[in-house]
Amino acid sequence: MPRATSVRRLRLLHLEDSELDHQLVLAHLRRGGIEATMHRVDNETDFLGAIGGGGGWDAVISDYNLPGFSGLVALELLRQRDTLMPFVLVSGEIGEDTAVEAMRNGASDYLLKSNLNRLVPAVLHAVDASESRRARQRADSELAQSRKRLSELAQHLQTSIEMERAAIAREIHDDVGGSLTAVKFDLAWISRHGGSTAVIERARQALETVNHAIEASQRIMHNLRPAILEQGLIAALQWMTQRFERRTGISTVFRTSHEHLNLPAGVPLVAYRTAQEALTNISKHAQATRVQVDLTVAASVLSLEISDNGRGLARGDLGKDRSFGIRGLHERADTVGGWVDMSSSPTGTTLILSVPLDMPGGPDSQLMDDTDDDDAGGPLTSPHDPSTWGDL
Repeated sequence: MPRATSVRRLRLLHLEDSELDHQLVLAHLRRGGIEATMHRVDNETDFLGAIGGGGGWDAVISDYNLPGFSGLVALELLRQRDTLMPFVLVSGEIGEDTAVEAMRNGASDYLLKSNLNRLVPAVLHAVDASESRRARQRADSELAQSRKRLSELAQHLQTSIEMERAAIAREIHDDVGGSLTAVKFDLAWISRHGGSTAVIERARQALETVNHAIEASQRIMHNLRPAILEQGLIAALQWMTQRFERRTGISTVFRTSHEHLNLPAGVPLVAYRTAQEALTNISKHAQATRVQVDLTVAASVLSLEISDNGRGLARGDLGKDRSFGIRGLHERADTVGGWVDMSSSPTGTTLILSVPLDMPGGPDSQLMDDTDDDDAGGPLTSPHDPSTWGDL
């Protein structure tokens, strides 16, 4: 066989009880252009020590029959430790059935000692295939890590956004709301004690302006961090669906399997934001006339289902470059170990949020309350509900 023009350097483990056969294999490898650093073992103990000792082997070449040991057993032991290490079976007495069994168990190739002309291409092909599989594994692992980091970042952003919303809503409640209420009291006093009709009229107009400002502040604050959540998820969804129906004119029904739920921290806000996003999308795009919102707990899983009878989603709607609403729901659900499913047809769309609750005593067991105090410090509405601003 002519010598190859390039030399391939490999570290090979040779399971062989015959020194003569070992030298024959080594000679064939060298004539085929493989500069092999080759270590021979001939029993199970040494074989296990070699594959477990971090030898950095590129491949294993194994005889089939050894005293008290066999190539198939060696293959099984190797696969228990390394599923991708190339294993080439070389024997003088291997039958077709044995060869098929070896290949089925993960051998890279098999050949007879009487015909070693195929040894070099068999070893090179097995090593190259193994390197390709390892490269794919590394790429898959790096991709999985990248996706995990991206998901963690998205979850962090969702959490940060909610904390910032809560902080802004609290400032509106404490500063803007308090100031507007004080102004309203002063204007009411002026209106009662004004000496002229012109002053009283001006005070009345100013009171109307302040009332509009209070209502706008309340609306902004509820959108940032809904105070109604302090009353529980069920009350919040009832309020949301009623408000949605009044605002859009779309018939909206809310149903629940429980009158009260004790939920883990974070779950009520995730469910609320999911319903909020779904209803916003319905009002903008669905052209629906009926919406149904169902909240159930069964088998320790919270399910929130929002369905409509609108036009459904067109192909590619969810794949738009800047379509972040539904994508954000997936990341938000993941923060509490849940997931979002969506189905659509020309007769409507259904979005389902599912969150495992791990509630050993059932949904009414004593867990954390479904009020959602955030890290910014305490319930937003304590000690009073901001919807009472400006009451005289």
